[in-house]
Amino acid sequence: MYIDNMGKNKYDIKRGHFKNIEGDKLKEIMERYFGEVEEKDGKLSTKYGAIDHLDIWVEGRTGLWVDIEMNEDVEDDVAMDTISKWNKFLLETTGFNAKKRRDRAKKKAKSK
Repeated sequence: MYIDNMGKNKYDIKRGHFKNIEGDKLKEIMERYFGEVEEKDGKLSTKYGAIDHLDIWVEGRTGLWVDIEMNEDVEDDVAMDTISKWNKFLLETTGFNAKKRRDRAKKKAKSK
């Protein structure tokens, strides 16, 4: 099973959407999708399913930083569940669906 989004990435937060993740809201969303979340050094950390390690932090009001390590040697149903929850989590926290996130990433890559 191919698992995407490994390593350190910055996701744009949709304009006006930051209010949905400020304060303790981001941690609450993470707990809803991934279970127990630890807070250390200004980052929220967890693991779930095919996610061996996940650190998330906010930069300003427009950027959600993610450092993620995935385990590619999991059963297909675990990988699919993890990817599904990951995409739903990113939609809720950034305000952009997978297609919009991809399109924005392509646009940024072309401009560099």
